[in-house]
Formats: sequence, structure tokens, C-alpha cells
Amino acid sequence: MLYRLIGDAAMVTHLAFLLYVALGGFLTWRWPRTLWIHAPVALYALGITLIGWACPLTHVENWARARAGQTGLPGASFVDHYLTGVVYPEEHLRTVQLAVAAAVLISWIGLAAFAYRGRRKENTP
Repeated sequence: MLYRLIGDAAMVTHLAFLLYVALGGFLTWRWPRTLWIHAPVALYALGITLIGWACPLTHVENWARARAGQTGLPGASFVDHYLTGVVYPEEHLRTVQLAVAAAVLISWIGLAAFAYRGRRKENTP
């Protein structure tokens, strides 16, 4: 039972990680200091996507599920197993990846615009 809970916790953490990658930049609009958390998370996700870095959460989930007598993730990753072909069609994987990248860029550009606007107000007599 413990291993199943660990596997489920890894799955939920995976989902939270992906949501934070996609939307965490918008949290920086409210809490700008969280950029220092979001930037490395987004860069790591970029490395997983472009370079093929291994995600430790995938290893944890596979390890726990194997010990619980369950099958691990049959695809290469959490995204392959839980999202691609389930949430969006397989042929749209690249589109979804580009949409997430665009959301991150838009959020960071928005943060830069807020910071610039705030500095201009401070310097206005």
C-alpha cells in the first residue's frame, strides 16, 4: 500500500510540476520574487523536452509502482502515458509543447513589462 501511495504521489507531483511550468510565470506577476523558483523549473522542463533529460519523478513512479505490483509508465514519460492521446491527440504533442513555451514567454514578458512600468512610476516626479 505504501508503494502505491508513493507512485500516486509521484503522479500528482508530476501534474503539479507541469502546471507550474505552464502557469507559474503568471504567479510572478503577483509575487515577482517567485521568478527565481519558476526560471530553473521552466529551464529544467525545457531540458527534458529538448535534450531528453530524465525526470526523476518518472523513476520514482516506476520504482514505486513496480514494488506495488503494478506496471510502470509504459511510455517514455508521464506526458506520454497520462496526457498524450488522453488530454490531446498524439499528433498535437508539438503544438502543446509550443503552447506551453509561449505561455512561459508571455508570462515572463508580462513580468518584465510590469517591472518596467513600476520603475517608470517611481522615477516620475
